[in-house]
Amino acid sequence: MTSENHGTVKGEPSGVMSPTGSSSQGPPLVASTSKPTQELPDELVQAGWSKCWSKRENRPYYFNRFTNQSLWEMPVLGQHDVISDPLGLNAAPVSADGVAEAGVGNGQRKRRLSEEAAPGTLNSFKKPKVDISAMPSTPTVPISPSTPGAKPWSSTSDEGQQKQGQPAAPAPYRPSVVYWDLDIQTNAVIKERAPADYLPPHPEIELQRAQLMTKLRQHYHELCSQREGIEPPRESFNRWLLERKVVDKGVDPLLPSECDPVISPSMFREIMNDIPIRLSRIKYKEEARRLLFKYAEAAKKMIESRNATPESRKLVKWNVEDTMSWLRRDHSASKEDYMDRLEHLRKECGPHVTAVAKDSVEGICTKIYHISAEYVRRIRQIHLTLLRDCNISVDGAENAEVQDRLVYCYPLRLGITAPAQPRVELHFENDIACLRYKGEMVKVNRGYFSKLELLYRYSCIDDQRFEKFLSRVWCLIKRYQVMFGSGLNEGTGLQGALPVPVFEALHRLFGVSFECFASPLNSYFKQFCSAFPDIDGFFGSRGPFLSFSPVSGSFEANPPFCEELMDAMVTHFETLLDHSTEPLSFIVFVPDWRDPPTPALTRMEASRFRRHHMIVPAFEHEYRSGSQHICKREEMYYKAVHGTAVFFLQNTAGFNKWEPTPDRLQEFLAAYRVSGRSLASPGASSSASGAGGKDSKAGHERTASVDTPGSQDNSSPVEKSVADAGAV
Repeated sequence: MTSENHGTVKGEPSGVMSPTGSSSQGPPLVASTSKPTQELPDELVQAGWSKCWSKRENRPYYFNRFTNQSLWEMPVLGQHDVISDPLGLNAAPVSADGVAEAGVGNGQRKRRLSEEAAPGTLNSFKKPKVDISAMPSTPTVPISPSTPGAKPWSSTSDEGQQKQGQPAAPAPYRPSVVYWDLDIQTNAVIKERAPADYLPPHPEIELQRAQLMTKLRQHYHELCSQREGIEPPRESFNRWLLERKVVDKGVDPLLPSECDPVISPSMFREIMNDIPIRLSRIKYKEEARRLLFKYAEAAKKMIESRNATPESRKLVKWNVEDTMSWLRRDHSASKEDYMDRLEHLRKECGPHVTAVAKDSVEGICTKIYHISAEYVRRIRQIHLTLLRDCNISVDGAENAEVQDRLVYCYPLRLGITAPAQPRVELHFENDIACLRYKGEMVKVNRGYFSKLELLYRYSCIDDQRFEKFLSRVWCLIKRYQVMFGSGLNEGTGLQGALPVPVFEALHRLFGVSFECFASPLNSYFKQFCSAFPDIDGFFGSRGPFLSFSPVSGSFEANPPFCEELMDAMVTHFETLLDHSTEPLSFIVFVPDWRDPPTPALTRMEASRFRRHHMIVPAFEHEYRSGSQHICKREEMYYKAVHGTAVFFLQNTAGFNKWEPTPDRLQEFLAAYRVSGRSLASPGASSSASGAGGKDSKAGHERTASVDTPGSQDNSSPVEKSVADAGAV
């Protein structure tokens, strides 16, 4: 008997003919006059199978409403899942009696040709012996979130159908445009690792964390306003979170608590750039004159009100008075004259202003850090109390035995048992899925909600019936929402992503199957590293990249544009490439910041593992929006306002296997061209990647923007310094 994937048995119409001769819609229904038949095993029912009666053939048949597959004979569990394994690569061999052989099934898979060395190549390395992980990335029995009894939510239409004796669920929602490919298998090989000791997520804890994070942002705003009279630099708090997590050894996945040094270089640098006033991009002569006047007044006021040396007071006062006299005397000056004068004033007064503000700015950084550490202690205590109330022991968690062997990478697992989850309400408003817990609602596009269902099905092993799915989705979206912030377009740069054609080209040309910085919301592949291992692991994350150590594989890295994080990333790359003799390749996307160049950019240019380096010019390429999981389709892409540097870092075996040849590079660049569908950049944080990121992007611009693509940058040094401060 052959199966057909069009929802019908051969010769059978797509529905059951009614007495009037019309064909009903939807999956075949069991006729009320059907002959007595035996019940299906629970495993088959959970996998979507039901037994139906064919009036035309006058005999029963079996229909799977998940895959629209029809069979005359009872299906054999474990053959393969048409959705996740259309070619049957994971299928268990069937013996003569029709029973799937034990010990072989979805836990094993056939390696793709892209993972094998092509015959006749120059590869001379010895392939590592790779076992299948003892902790598989998919459940043994495929469970769908649409499975009766496994789906913890239902709609009004579902209940109505059940009352009429019809199957409850319609076909799963399928988005019209898909921005991911979850069928690509990994070629990343790692050493088997033990489950992590993170506390399992819970909506109540996530709600507490969100409230404390909001308070911490308010504290930061108040400290900047009260102590320095400025608004917090745009995105500086988000970049502080990223920079702190590079060195943080604390227990909270989001808030820093154990960092050395206590004073954040990122936060200190950005606040200093806005003292004594925040500089903005200047277009007209009147704006330049006004900015010069405001800077002179602010510098004089600061030096007089702070504990400055007599020499500093004298120099600043003299320069300010000279500037004021020039402003009163010369009314015919051009914009360039005002900018030159501002540059001179900053050069003369800047060091003295910085000296008197240093202690105050360090106080802001220290205060924010200590408040964060106190919040972490408070959240941790609440979390431990909740687990104890659920009779879950953190100290008594069993350590899984880990063998010293190589395996294909698998999602991060938690070693602590997850507590029972509270009820999270779900409803749909057109194409938006809305999840509510205690009055707090989070939203996600329905297509991305379906993506999270698939990722959860492929990756989660402790919740096959999806009883904790909604609460974990709520925690996931809430976590990223809190990290972004609530300002207009705030944080969208944290989760920007490369365009789909670029990912397709990376996989096709260079075997890329893994993202080093992504999230479940913006990932293209189903294997990725992300910021929050405690919640993202249920949706396929392999944990934070800086603690992820692959032995071989081809990777894409598009990090958040935080200087400290990018520098730590390069250090990790070189360590991995230096210690592995197996094929290992990283294709890295970073902003082409040259004024001054970032340490990461300089180090990769000089790296002995650099095989190729290219620059994609500003405005000639695009990124996917950081709010892609909730934005409109027409807002999905935007143009990059800065150049992007692309580096190929590979060891010898990786270069032999995925060499960036001229033909491959030409095809890759063609995929990077702007399609004409992108919008203008959404602000200073618009640099995007993976996510966190896609890879997540948190960067502010360091080079002055230009008005049109390809135009010459004639910005003065002051205008460049304005851009360095993160202003647009």
